[in-house]
Amino acid sequence: MLPDATGGTNLLKLMVLHGPNLNMLGKREPSVYGNVTLDSINENLRALAEELRVELSITQSNHEGELITLIQEAPDRGVSGVLINPAAYGHTSVALRDALLAVGLPFVEVHLSNIHSREPFRHQTYLAGIASGIVIGFGANSYLLGLRGLVEKLRSGA
Repeated sequence: MLPDATGGTNLLKLMVLHGPNLNMLGKREPSVYGNVTLDSINENLRALAEELRVELSITQSNHEGELITLIQEAPDRGVSGVLINPAAYGHTSVALRDALLAVGLPFVEVHLSNIHSREPFRHQTYLAGIASGIVIGFGANSYLLGLRGLVEKLRSGA
């Protein structure tokens, strides 16, 4: 835990979840996703978390069940909110949606590309209707914008 601006302890713990194939960033379809790597995104998230004085846990998984288990365990671990790039699972996983509904934590959905300018099957996600916010199309900055928005929402109580 990090000290907050008043010298107290900030208990805000957030979980970042990266879905399938995001471990391939930097190699995978650079015309769509750019050349940024997942390690670089995570470094930038950690730096911003330090600036915002929040604690992050970061996980990438290609396995839907592992992501669901992490979401289900989040409240017991003291997690206050989730930043998630569900990747393709956003377009296919009712189970991921159900897990997020079950725990009731605020979450922000992020996507590197503008899903609305891509194939029609990517235009909708199962998470969008229950998310606190959605950030799409800003490349790696989508994560940073999403993290800022999630922290602001949690701290403002909105």
